Amino acid sequence: MTGGWLVRRVLLALLAAFGVGVLVFTLLRLIPGDVVTQLIGLEGNVSAAQQAEMRRLFGLDQPIWAQFLSWFGALLRGDFGISLRTDRPVFTDLLLRFPVTLELSALALLFALLVGLPLGILAALRRGKAADLISSSFVLVGLAAPEFWLAILLILLFSLKLGWFPPNGYVSPGESLTGNLRSLFLPALALSFGLAAATTRIVRASLLDVLSQDYIRTARAKGLGSGSVVVRHALRNALIPVVTVIGLQVGNLLGGAVIIEQLFGLPGIGRFALEGINLRDYPVVQGAVLWIAVSYVLVNVVVDVLYGVIDSRVRYS
Repeated sequence: MTGGWLVRRVLLALLAAFGVGVLVFTLLRLIPGDVVTQLIGLEGNVSAAQQAEMRRLFGLDQPIWAQFLSWFGALLRGDFGISLRTDRPVFTDLLLRFPVTLELSALALLFALLVGLPLGILAALRRGKAADLISSSFVLVGLAAPEFWLAILLILLFSLKLGWFPPNGYVSPGESLTGNLRSLFLPALALSFGLAAATTRIVRASLLDVLSQDYIRTARAKGLGSGSVVVRHALRNALIPVVTVIGLQVGNLLGGAVIIEQLFGLPGIGRFALEGINLRDYPVVQGAVLWIAVSYVLVNVVVDVLYGVIDSRVRYS
């Protein structure tokens, strides 16, 4: 791996994130209504002159291209804009909310790996047997069940019926580590279900493919134990497709966090973006989506780097 390749890969990733930002900027302004319309709906009758003055104050009276240049110029200076509703810097709110989304996504990823990796390995080693059938059933249910539906079931069972976990709200780690884990357990579990199913399926398929290779049969012919063959020879090569899937699914974790954070009342970026959409708060939506897009593409850069770590045969130039 060369430094030049890494620089090019990061630049391409940032270019992709910029494209997402431009797309969101354009689509937001194609939706009927704006923040002024929302304010009028809340505050009663407002004259046309007052509406025009409000749009001028918000900068919405300018052509779209002028609004874009203003937004992009501020973005180059690290300025994500000011919320049209709260008059707070969007970047400040993103910094405050991102740790919640990051913690939720990391915990969901941990749950998915703790379930998906051993279940996929077990299914590959017990192909056609009961363990394989159970894992296949889990994959079908996990990929088909919507996250919001699963979240509601978890709330009904573990919060309202058993009372083990709070149904909503967030406790910061600094306030109480136990309370923090309890407040994030159900959201992370709901968010991890689909990723756990996808991980199980790809681990099973990848490991079965590796186990059929000639070098695995040679290792077994030399008298190596089954555990040594799987752990030392097969599993490492089987992890490359798994890392790919996990890297791509991180974007789904961040996207799925929008609904999960709203259902569980978590003050993360997903909920922040949804509130901005409902209120037509353009800077909030643009900043939140761009932040998520940058996080997603940078994770994929990390995945590319991990290929070379896992498999020494992978070379970038």
